[in-house]
Amino acid sequence: MSVSESKANGPSHRSVAAGLAEVRSRIVRAALDARRAPGDIALVCVSKTFDADAILPALEAGERMFGENRVQEAEGKWPALKARFPGVELHLIGPLQSNKAREAVALFDVIETVDRVKIAETLAHEMQRAQRFPKLFVEINTGAEPQKAGILPQNADAFLTDCRQRLGLKIAGLMCIPPASELASPHFALLASIARRNGLAGLSMGMSADFELAIQCGATHVRVGSAIFGSRATPAG
Repeated sequence: MSVSESKANGPSHRSVAAGLAEVRSRIVRAALDARRAPGDIALVCVSKTFDADAILPALEAGERMFGENRVQEAEGKWPALKARFPGVELHLIGPLQSNKAREAVALFDVIETVDRVKIAETLAHEMQRAQRFPKLFVEINTGAEPQKAGILPQNADAFLTDCRQRLGLKIAGLMCIPPASELASPHFALLASIARRNGLAGLSMGMSADFELAIQCGATHVRVGSAIFGSRATPAG
């Protein structure tokens, strides 16, 4: 796709700026309603599937925290953007395959989807090899959905202990994606409970449809995409 086609089909600069301003305002209101400091909630702008031109308005508005689902897609757009906008913190929020761990460690600043023993072991090896240490979040499958990645809640404590003691990994927090068909608040509360008993401060939870509820439940990071960038195009074919 050419740059002109991308601009024609993607979100406009004005629409991204307006969406971002609205999301920022909603975060402040939700934080104050929950008697929390707005500055304690980090906005992760989910830029997956959007090209560099679509992301620029958010960067130019001062946002520096972005989330991507796929290592290969991020490799195609973020090195140049990171060079242009110092201070970007890039989060991997999609599943990570072991054969992409080396590239993920090189590019991402936060990996939110540590979801099984094999990937934890591979990341431990790659971070030592590269001497680069992204922050790590463990993904919890709070709904025990068989089609979804993540550590089951009943296995979370043992997995976290293994990551810390055997592998020497520093875990910054937990993340979850509640089942779409269920009320999100019990899942957010469960994630917060697991984090609390394991001494973890980071809680990545809440997306465009429910980030205000997540803030009420203690989220430190909310992952918002469509409310900023608009609907994602359905891939052709």
